Amino acid sequence: MLYLFDPIYFLIVGPFMLIAMGAGARVKTTFNRFSRVGVRSGMTGAEAAAAVIRSAGMAVRIEQVGGFLSDHYDPRGPVLRLSPDVYGGRSISAIAVAAHEAGHAIQDAHSYAPLRLRSFMVPVTQIGSNAWMWIFMAGLFTGIKPLVSAGILIFGVVVFFQLVTLPVEFDASRRAKLVLAETGIVGTQEEEQGVQQVLRAAAMTYVAAALTSIATLIYLILRSRD
Repeated sequence: MLYLFDPIYFLIVGPFMLIAMGAGARVKTTFNRFSRVGVRSGMTGAEAAAAVIRSAGMAVRIEQVGGFLSDHYDPRGPVLRLSPDVYGGRSISAIAVAAHEAGHAIQDAHSYAPLRLRSFMVPVTQIGSNAWMWIFMAGLFTGIKPLVSAGILIFGVVVFFQLVTLPVEFDASRRAKLVLAETGIVGTQEEEQGVQQVLRAAAMTYVAAALTSIATLIYLILRSRD
């Protein structure tokens, strides 16, 4: 991991790392801010997610899972897992996050192509995200160029996965906002704006992560030519 001490690395990737850190801080701040603002419907996040899912004529199990903003949809269940603050929360933040995750369930029901592709890539990406660095570094230390190229190629797959994730996340938020408005779960302009801010802050974390990965890929390609 010697490349982490390369000034060129920080010149190319550093600005995007700062953006990613800022996006991460912003999503926490925004979530905490709107977690103190209740919704007129009085629904919990779990109830809102169930309502969104019912609107699509689906049957999806909803469970509580530990952690902070660990919410996710697992199409293998199918099951929607919500963190404690979201599952039992009666706030704009809880409603927004829960509805967003329920939006992924709707995507699944409609066979949304980017979600299908993303789900297909998950196992490969999990392995690749841990292996690429060691393969790349082994190639640098041994001078074996094919290993360097293999490491870059594997990381390229990881970057592609993150790019595929972007339309999946934006589309889930779009679906969530539509259903929340149509069902009256979010009934005032202030609530709609709050939901928009929470979802926008969350989306920016994915954008920042993708930009950081793209910058890293560019650095790796340049480094491999030394």
